[in-house]
Amino acid sequence: MKETLFSNLASLCDKLARTTRRNEKIELISDFLCGLEEEEIAPAVTQIIGIIFPEAERGSLEIGYSTLKQILERKEKQTTLLPVPLTILSVRMYFDEISASRGTGSRQKRQNLLESLLGEASPLEATYLVKMIFGEMQHGVSEGLMIEAIASAARIDPELVMRANMLLGDIGEVARLALIEGDSGLRRIDLQLFRPIKPMLAEMAYSIGEIFKEGKRWAFEYKFDGARIQIHKKNEETRIFSRRLSDVTLSLPEIVELSGKFKVGEAVFEGEVIAIKNGKPLPFQELMRRFRRIQEVEKVRKEIPVKLYLFDILYIEGTTTIDMPYEKRWNLLASICPALLAERKISQDVSDVEDFLNRALAKGHEGLMAKAMDSPYTPGKRGKKWFKIKPAETLDLVIVAADWGYGRRTGWLSNYYLGAIKEEGDFDIIGKTFKGLTDQGFKNITQRLLSLKISETKSTVYVRPEIVVEVAFTEIQRSPTYKSGFALRFARITRIREDKSHMDADTINRVKEVYEKQFKRKGQSGINPG
Repeated sequence: MKETLFSNLASLCDKLARTTRRNEKIELISDFLCGLEEEEIAPAVTQIIGIIFPEAERGSLEIGYSTLKQILERKEKQTTLLPVPLTILSVRMYFDEISASRGTGSRQKRQNLLESLLGEASPLEATYLVKMIFGEMQHGVSEGLMIEAIASAARIDPELVMRANMLLGDIGEVARLALIEGDSGLRRIDLQLFRPIKPMLAEMAYSIGEIFKEGKRWAFEYKFDGARIQIHKKNEETRIFSRRLSDVTLSLPEIVELSGKFKVGEAVFEGEVIAIKNGKPLPFQELMRRFRRIQEVEKVRKEIPVKLYLFDILYIEGTTTIDMPYEKRWNLLASICPALLAERKISQDVSDVEDFLNRALAKGHEGLMAKAMDSPYTPGKRGKKWFKIKPAETLDLVIVAADWGYGRRTGWLSNYYLGAIKEEGDFDIIGKTFKGLTDQGFKNITQRLLSLKISETKSTVYVRPEIVVEVAFTEIQRSPTYKSGFALRFARITRIREDKSHMDADTINRVKEVYEKQFKRKGQSGINPG
C-alpha cells in the first residue's frame, strides 16, 4: 500500500481555512476521504478535526506550550537534508508513542519524540501539527460538519452517521465503517458494555409554564448538584464512567459495592452521585475531590460520603433501550432499583410543579429536570425533550485567556476571558470576570492555566480551551467590545465544571437564545442579535 503523505492532509486543512462555504468544506473533505486507504481513514478524520484521540480512548499527549516553543525555536535554527516524508499513519504512530510514554524519563522521551516529529515536518506540516496538539485547527470544521462529509463520501444518511458516532464515541472508526462497509456497517453499531456513550443533554427552561407549552406529558425529577455517571454492569464486574467518559471506578468503591446488589445480570444505568453530610448535599467542588482520587480512597470515602440517585437505564440483558420512551425506561429502572430512584413527580399543574421545585431547593438541590414521557434517549444531543429548571441564570463557558492580576491579586491569573462555542467549533468571547474564586482558587487555576498556555503578551496569557466554568450573570447585553456581539453583565464564576469537557460548553446560539428570551420575560422586544 502506498501511504498518503501528511502534507496532503496539511494542504487540505489549509484549503479548508481559506473558504467559509460550508458545502465547499464538505466536498473537500469528502473527496479527500474517498482517496484514502482503509487504515488511513480513522487517523485522518481525527487529525483533520484536531482531536488526535477519539473520546473513547482518552489518550493525552501532555505537551506544554513552553516545551513546544523550545522545540520550534531549535527547529528554526536547523536544516534537515531530505527528511523521510511524514505520512498520516506515521504521524498517528508518533502521537500514540508520545501518549504511551509514562514513568521515569517519560517527559524527556515525549520531548524527543515530538522533536523528531517536527524535525521531519515541512513548515506547513509543522503549522498544522501544532494546531492539532493544541486543538485549535481554526479551519471551521466541527464534528457536525465532519459527520456530513463522511455521509457525503459514503453516500449514506447523515442521521445514521450521527447515531453511530453517538454510540461508538469514535468518529474516525465511524468514518472507516461508513466508507468500507457502508450503511450496513453503521447499522450494526450498538451500545456496548464498558464503552460509555455521551449523555443526553437538556435545554434550559425559564419557567414551568414554558415547558407545558410544548404540549407533552411531563415527568419532573430533582436536579442534583452532583456528577453524572454511567454504571456498566456485567454479572460481577462493574465499571463507572463520568460524563466526560473517563473511568472513575476506583474513586467510587461504594457505588461498585451497591451495584452488586442490583437485580440484573447485564445493564447500563445512568444516575447522579452527590456528596452528602448529615443528610444534606455538599458543594459540587467537594464531590470533585472524590473523582480525582485513586489513592487513599478509603480515607476520603469516610470524609466525603456519596449518595447515588438513578434516573435512566440504557441497556438491559442484551437489549439497548435508548429508543424506548422515557416512561418505559423509568418503569424498567423502577423494577430493578426502586430504592435508588431520583425523586420525581408527574403533573400537568404549574402550581403543583412549583411546589415540587421549592421542595427540591429546600433540600439543597439545584432545581428540577423536566422529561417528556415519550422521549427517547439521544446521546450527546440537546432538544426539547428534556429541560432543566434552575432559579439562577448560568452558562457553562470556557476560559480561553486570562490577565495577570494586580494589587491583592498580583502574581495570579485572575481575570478570565469567557468563551462560548461557535458553530465552527472554536470559541467567541462573551465576557470577562475576576469574581467568584477564593485566593486558593486563584492560585490553583493559575497553575492549571499556565500548563495550558499557547502564547502570551505582557499582560495576558492565551490558553488551550479546556477549563469549563459555570458562570452566573444578571443579563446578557449587546456589546461592540467582543466579536460575538454579546457581553455578560455582572458575571461571576460559581464553580469549575471538572465533569465537563470544553465541547460540553454552551454555544453562541444558546447565548443568543438567552438574550432574546430575557426580553420576552420583561415583556419587551429584543434587538435581533444577527
